[in-house]
Amino acid sequence: MVADRSTTTRPRLVWYASYGSNTDPQRLHHYIAGGRPPGAARGHPGCRDRTPPRASVPLELPGALYFATWSELWSGGRAFHDPDAPGTTWAHAHLVTAEQFDDIAAQEMYRTPGSGPELDLGAAIALGRVATGPGRYETLVHPGYVAGLPVLTFTAPWHLGDVPTVSPSAAYLRHLALGLRTADAWDATAVARYLAGAPGAAPWTAEEVAELLAEPG
Repeated sequence: MVADRSTTTRPRLVWYASYGSNTDPQRLHHYIAGGRPPGAARGHPGCRDRTPPRASVPLELPGALYFATWSELWSGGRAFHDPDAPGTTWAHAHLVTAEQFDDIAAQEMYRTPGSGPELDLGAAIALGRVATGPGRYETLVHPGYVAGLPVLTFTAPWHLGDVPTVSPSAAYLRHLALGLRTADAWDATAVARYLAGAPGAAPWTAEEVAELLAEPG
């Protein structure tokens, strides 16, 4: 993945680099097609375009994964990515349309897809990062390209250490673990150690995360 291009044109397709529960394709399915995922307190309306991702690939993003804020949906901490913090964030990137990326981002903020203006993806690609609002998932980050198409993700406007960490729930953490394993780049032991070692994951241990992976679906 390289970051040596820039453009102000809104792309048609983007790699949505998920580092949270949407690493799991089954979880992402509910953002695209609608419905309530297992372990969640509410459902999602889905994207206007319900076409599944065209492809999915594992990625490693510069910066740290951490857990913070309280999710009523999951009854625990949420995953965030700080691109300025030391470390590497493992992600599962899904090839979707720009409109689908807009709609996924809207649902992360509990908004109705299509109810607001298009996200300025061109600005994010040109600048590397742009805040589209003050919300927890309204800062767009562009870490580079895969196969000539831009990679985009969203995170909080703050940094690791600016807010208290909050431990994630078992249901939420299981989606992250399953999604990273599904990406087929890291084995179960590596995934468990990675997630348990993220700031805010305590008191989860690598052994306990591994047990979540071993649970039947």
